Amino acid sequence: MENRQFQTGNVVLLSLGHFVHDIYTSFLSPLLPLIIENLSISLGQAGLLSTVHQLPSLLNPFIGFLADRKGLARWLVILAPSLTALPMGLMGTTSSYGGLMVLLFLAGISVALFHVPAPVLVAQVSGSKKGRGMSFYMTGGETARTIGPLLAVGAVSLVGLDRLYLTSVLALMTTILLYVRLGRLDIKSSGTRSHSFRGTLKEIWPVLAPLSGIITARAFMQAALTVFLPVFVERETGNLWLAGMALACYEGLGVVGILSAGIFSDRLGLRRILTFSVVLSPLCIALFVLTSGYVRFFMLLITGFVLLASSPVMLALIQENAGDSPSSANGLYMMVSFLVRSAAIVLVGVIGDVVGLSNMYLISAGMGLCGIPFLFMFRR
Repeated sequence: MENRQFQTGNVVLLSLGHFVHDIYTSFLSPLLPLIIENLSISLGQAGLLSTVHQLPSLLNPFIGFLADRKGLARWLVILAPSLTALPMGLMGTTSSYGGLMVLLFLAGISVALFHVPAPVLVAQVSGSKKGRGMSFYMTGGETARTIGPLLAVGAVSLVGLDRLYLTSVLALMTTILLYVRLGRLDIKSSGTRSHSFRGTLKEIWPVLAPLSGIITARAFMQAALTVFLPVFVERETGNLWLAGMALACYEGLGVVGILSAGIFSDRLGLRRILTFSVVLSPLCIALFVLTSGYVRFFMLLITGFVLLASSPVMLALIQENAGDSPSSANGLYMMVSFLVRSAAIVLVGVIGDVVGLSNMYLISAGMGLCGIPFLFMFRR
């Protein structure tokens, strides 16, 4: 019989793994101003770097299928932090655009290996409180994206961009800890050997279809803020540290939003929290662009809280409707999410080149409004 209790220790352990892993994936955005200057590339080319980083998301359903059938979830989560940290740490050692794309592609494979099975393990140890479990898990990731930019800028200031790989020691220590602790974790086999991609897709489609529309609308807003916010701030202030701090503050309030959304979704329902995020996010981004000074900073914080609050809710919706193949279902969801976001990053970068970063944020907010009609497509 499935354990319906919330296993706090195991949830925190997996959230810690998510935290350390995503510290390294957050290195690219705060270092983009240096990369753009060193390699003399455009905003569109800079956006393409993030797209290459997300390209292995095409493998997500296949990874989920194997994780369900072969019981690989535990080992993928254990190894991924170290496998991601090394290529991300080596970004500063290459002087060519092509070499940087190769490193980001390799890191992207490891990112997929972690993010497909990890939510499945979290759902298993969360019992009946999947919203709360996903909020802990996503808090780990968003906290990493708060601290990661500061760590990246600080490491570059201390040892230089070419020695960024020294930060990989933390990932290696985390892999060892996960190996020791996850070896004692009772993980039930989640998939059936006869279950197919087609069967999984049919089962999850009533939820995945409207979520895909919301993900698409959300991707433009998220790309504008998580990828190009440091570039926007650095160009307006000329201060790389301030650019990193802006991203850290945005992600920091995102952590609060994620944790609050997961906890309240168990009481108010997942759909209500998702509606709150989808409706208010475009308005917050528009106000961020149209204001200035302390008011702009305040709106940046509110935007982080509201926009990122939808992340654990969507993961919980997928896991609640995943049936017998939770890894495969999550793989399909992650594939849609990463592909849409990758395309949005390139488009947002091109828009920024053509009309300027301020107008790009307003256009992204307008795209965010397109997610509202999909809220009415969910079946109870």
